[in-house]
Amino acid sequence: MSTTLAAASHSLSFTLPQELTVIVLCALTAFISHMALAVFNDGARPFMLDFIQGRSTRSAMTAVSFGLSAGFIFGLGAPMALSTGVLNPWLVFLPTDILGILSPKKWLAPILGGAWGAVIVFGLNGANNVAHDLPVDFITAMQQMSTPILFLFALFPVLAITKQFGKVRGGIAGVVELALVVMTMKLWPNMFAGALAMAVGVLMLIGFAIDKDMRQRKADRAAEAAAGSPPDPGAGEAADDPMASLFSASATRLRKYLPLFMVLGAGVCLLAQMHIFGGGEATSFLIAKGDYSGAAQVDFYRVFGFIPLIATTALASGAYGIAGFTLVYPIGYLLPNPWLAVIVGALVFACEVLALSWIGKVLGKLPSVRDSSEHLRSAISETLGLAILFGSLMAANAMGGGLGILIVGGLYMLNEAMGRVVVRMAAAPAAVIVGGIILNLLYWLNLFTPVKG
Repeated sequence: MSTTLAAASHSLSFTLPQELTVIVLCALTAFISHMALAVFNDGARPFMLDFIQGRSTRSAMTAVSFGLSAGFIFGLGAPMALSTGVLNPWLVFLPTDILGILSPKKWLAPILGGAWGAVIVFGLNGANNVAHDLPVDFITAMQQMSTPILFLFALFPVLAITKQFGKVRGGIAGVVELALVVMTMKLWPNMFAGALAMAVGVLMLIGFAIDKDMRQRKADRAAEAAAGSPPDPGAGEAADDPMASLFSASATRLRKYLPLFMVLGAGVCLLAQMHIFGGGEATSFLIAKGDYSGAAQVDFYRVFGFIPLIATTALASGAYGIAGFTLVYPIGYLLPNPWLAVIVGALVFACEVLALSWIGKVLGKLPSVRDSSEHLRSAISETLGLAILFGSLMAANAMGGGLGILIVGGLYMLNEAMGRVVVRMAAAPAAVIVGGIILNLLYWLNLFTPVKG
């Protein structure tokens, strides 16, 4: 497997069907956001209940959504799309969250969303061409981010196991993953080196969590039997539980709009099937390389970290995720034709929405599995944070040597000192773009000579 991208395998020039898919999907997601049925930003979803129940205004909810999303849109979504030639959810779905909530009228929301889709499909390619024609081509330099993102991301199960189950099991998982990466690179050089390692790591984490929950339940039953306690009434208590009532009402509300969610699932799966979209940072680079099976594996493993979060926030707020449990991403990458993607995507979303209540009940009985989900998300953020920072400094070195590192690293540290005006995950790629602009200005002032690559 090649460890770097010599050039993006994709351009940001789309075919007519691809353009129409992006525009229509952006219109649909903005409409759904306006209806407060789903948003992509996990951080914004818990605030949706007050908005749905009329305790929060549309302008206030728009401010929340914009504040939580702007850094990811401009600091991560746009740089990742330009450097890989592949669209991503931060660039496609976060703006439609904002535009849908912002829209005062139902009919205006899809128009605003469709307009954003048009900006993506018609505007990005022009920006990409302009950037590549600059003396300091910071877009090509950003492809240096691929290697640390792809390889460090493979370690997120190790971090999750260490945090939840201690350093001994974490150390064992680390040794196992390292051995699997080396073996994959040696025996299957055309396969994404971290795929098998991630699979085994996630399975180890889930196995540890289920084993802990089963042992705890067995111990609890033994203690109840020894004390002569009566069985837990369960259903009667749930009926009196206000949280259970809220969950039931939210699930009923979402099921009411099942046909609309099926259309949404069909659209997201179709976009993934077209191979112009990647569901994450590592996935975008794998899609750009044409490694669709590797991209499917990466996004499939991420699902385990987000199902409990999305299910519980959806049941608590009454608003689902724009991409659902994100299962439609890996499924879409692997499907052979767009018609099948439309059908399968619709069915997957139907199953997800109908199963929400059941998933919530199952998670209530598996606390260690819920904790594993939280540790997985935290580990994903930590590994990607380090990988993106390291890759951004590699990009800075590629476009400007020591001066590039000074500017990009300095901007990143300044952002930290200022209280993270731009969220940490997006700060480094944003610094690369700003640094590239500064280096071009210095070149035009005859104060800098571009690094020869």
